[in-house]
Parts: sequence; C-alpha cells; structure tokens
Amino acid sequence: MFKKILIANRGEIAVRVIKACKELGIKSAAIYSDADLTSLHARMADESFYIGTSSASDSYLNKNKIIELAISIGADAIHPGYGFFSENTSFIEEVEKSGITFIGPTSKSVKMMGSKTAARTLMSKNKVPVVPGTLEAISNVEEGIKISENIGFPVLLKASAGGGGKGMRKVTSKDEFKSAFESTKREALKSFANDEVYIEKFIENPKHIEVQVIADKHGNYRHVFERECSIQRRHQKIIEEAPSSFVDSITRDKITAAAIQAAKACGYFNAGTIEFLMDTKKEFYFLEMNTRIQVEHPITELISGIDLVKEQISIAAGNIISFNQNDIRINGYALECRIYAEDPENSFLPSTGNILLYKEPNGIGVRVDSGFAADSEISIYYDPMIAKLICWDRDRSNAICRMNRALDEFQIAGITTNKKFLNYILNTDEFASGNYDINFIDNLNYTSLLSDKSSKNNEEYEIAASVLAALKKLNRKSPIKKSASESSSNWWEQKYE
Repeated sequence: MFKKILIANRGEIAVRVIKACKELGIKSAAIYSDADLTSLHARMADESFYIGTSSASDSYLNKNKIIELAISIGADAIHPGYGFFSENTSFIEEVEKSGITFIGPTSKSVKMMGSKTAARTLMSKNKVPVVPGTLEAISNVEEGIKISENIGFPVLLKASAGGGGKGMRKVTSKDEFKSAFESTKREALKSFANDEVYIEKFIENPKHIEVQVIADKHGNYRHVFERECSIQRRHQKIIEEAPSSFVDSITRDKITAAAIQAAKACGYFNAGTIEFLMDTKKEFYFLEMNTRIQVEHPITELISGIDLVKEQISIAAGNIISFNQNDIRINGYALECRIYAEDPENSFLPSTGNILLYKEPNGIGVRVDSGFAADSEISIYYDPMIAKLICWDRDRSNAICRMNRALDEFQIAGITTNKKFLNYILNTDEFASGNYDINFIDNLNYTSLLSDKSSKNNEEYEIAASVLAALKKLNRKSPIKKSASESSSNWWEQKYE
C-alpha cells in the first residue's frame, strides 16, 4: 500500500480523499493556492503545500509544479479527484513517466474515451448501443445537412472533445444547420482547443442514467448499480438519486452488462462511470465515459456499502477488487443535492464572499461532503459548489422527506445559495412520481421560488451570522502560508475531528 498520496485537487473532493487516506493509514499531502489559504482541505491534510496564486492555471492546473512537488515530498501516488487534471492525458502521461502512481486509469484508456467520436466508434464495435449518428467528425455544412436528413431532424451537434454541457446545439431543420454548425465549432475550439463536431439523433424526453463500474489491474470487472442524473440545468447535474426509480430489474441487468462491456472495450481499470441516455421505452444508448470518480459517487456508496475512494486507492496499489458482484445488493434509496453559492432568482449568478454561518444538518441517513466551514471564502476563481448533501432511507419517498428536512436545517449565511430551489424541485409532483427527464428544469416555472427572506429562520441565521462574524474579526489571526519548499508536515496546529 502507498505511504503518501498527493491530492491534486481542492474543496470537498480533496477532503473526501483525505478521509479515505486516514482510514487506510496513508499520509495525505494537500496543495493550496492563495484563494485557499485557510481552506478546510489544507487544514485537514497531514501535509499542506502552497502551489501558486489564485488563478487555476498557476496552481491546480500547473502540471509541472504538481509533479515536481510530488517527487520532492516523496509521494507514492497522486489522486486527481474530479475536474482539473483528472482526465488530462498529458498530465497522466507525465505522472506515469515520473514513476509515481496515478490513482485512476491509464493515459491510454483516458485518451480512448476522451474523444466522443472515437468512443462512439469503439462502443459500436463492441456492441454497446450508441445513439444513431456519425462515428467521425463532419467536415462541412453540406455533409452535415445530408447526414441529418438521413437520420431525421431534430439532431444534436456535439463537440468531439466536449464535456460539461459545452459545445452542444439542437438543430430542428435544414435552415438552422449552418449557423448552428459554425457556432458549435467556435465554442468547441474555445473550450477544448478542438473544433471537431459530430452529429447525433436528438432523443426526445430522455433520462440520463449512468452506471458505476470498477475494475482492477487483474482483469476483474464489477458494477455498483445505476444512478439517475436527469435533474440538470444547462447540462449540469443538480440532483442525483440511486437507484433510478425508472429502471426495472430487467433493464438494470441489461444496462449494467453494457457498462461492463464498455469498460472492457477500453481496457479500463479503477473507478469509472458509463453514462447513457434512456428513452421512454427504456431503450438506452451510450453517451460517454467519465474516467474518474464522479461528484455523485456518495449515493452509490450509501446504497451499496462500498467505499469507492478507498477502492480506488487499493486498486491503484495493485490489489484486486475487495468484493464480488454477488456480494452486494441495493439497500434503500439515496439522494444527493448539490448546494451552490448562486442566486436562482437572479439568473443563477454566482454569489461570492465569506460564509458567515455554516452549520450542517445531521441525524440518521444524512451525510454532508464539503470543503467549507464558517468564515470560508467563496472566491471567483473556482466552481461555486459549497457542499453535497446526501440522504438515505429505506425507500424513495422517505429519502425525499429526509432530504427536505436536511435542506431546511442546513444553515448557510453570508452568501446566497440554491437551497430553496432544491426544495422547490423535490416538492414538485413530477419529481415525487419520478416522472421527469433531462428537460425538467428547462420546462419549470420557478421565477417565484418561495423565497421568504423575512422568515423567522432566515432572520435567526442572519443575526447569528453577524454575531459570529464580529467575534471572528476580534479573534482572527493572520494566516501563515507555507511554501512547497518547506518540509514540515503540520501547517495547522489544530486537529480536525
């Protein structure tokens, strides 16, 4: 097993990996930027090292700095979390060359699945269902129109190197194609430095269903059931649940078998997720593979009892998967709500500043994954997700009730959050019945979001926050920054429980 792991990330996922390291008896090393000087992940790690200024390009996206630091501190492995370098083939290749273990798949597997067109071709060859469309990038407008007419409008234009909902356009007719094609190519080039675009048939009212897979270096493959991820805003997931209330046992057997086949096709090992679109008839089609741990992995952990991050580390160290497929069963239901620092009543604009009051909910079946605490700063430099609130119960209706309670009890003041928006979604008839698809939020009228800013609870939060902020101002000490060259393992004297 590894002796020291460098965590090439920040926020809640860095905290999550630190906790796994502690349970495995592995020393954790965190990196932090100027904006994260007093961050929770830097406080919790056994060692913390300054990596650069607040700009991601100078810190969490500085490949050379991270690898040089890992070598200098004697790290055995690097855990990338999600985002940043987690699916960057160049970074993974450099880590592999350095002799340090990358906690994830090989650069070859990531490269194979990084191109949407190449992945579609590979899946098609291995009999994994794909959405009708092109297997290669289209070169010009005339070719695209001809293909689209053969497939049948509407179609989707998608960036070959895309992700995160960027580089996508719905085209409903021949007349729209040219402008959509040109704008998609521009966005793809800007976002991914690659302007290749391909075509898919537009699936009406689909659900977004994904399967958690895990494989080791010895050729063993397992799935850990499916997740429902159809509650999305601008193609970004907001609420996830496991298992899907729409997927029956027969469909589950089919889609998990297809996911395993997809992982085998690219010689995959470690944790990964195969994403599918599922139509109203429960026919499913390969969408993409995320070659990393997912943001929403906690709901899978709660229904299966499998610690996916510890499993990642163990597999990277050369061990076989710790469980057999028949060892695990679906136990209850789990939901995850992503709590963002954003204002739903103001076009979801980010809300920056200091968190003046932060108190997490608790109780049976309630879990919070977060990288923030009271007086943490929400900066302009990084993703505005504050926390993931995860709730489990024996059935779906009770899990929803528990989530509503936990959201109400989650006290955050000083910045605006999307908590009430999440409550609003959970209490719609469509969500309660499970009768929703990826277009749910687009079709939702949420302009009046039940935002009672004069409510008693909010008043109490603001008063408490003001008092807390005043006390902190009186007692605040200047933070001390340690450079990567300083070798002491305890940046913070205090211990975190």
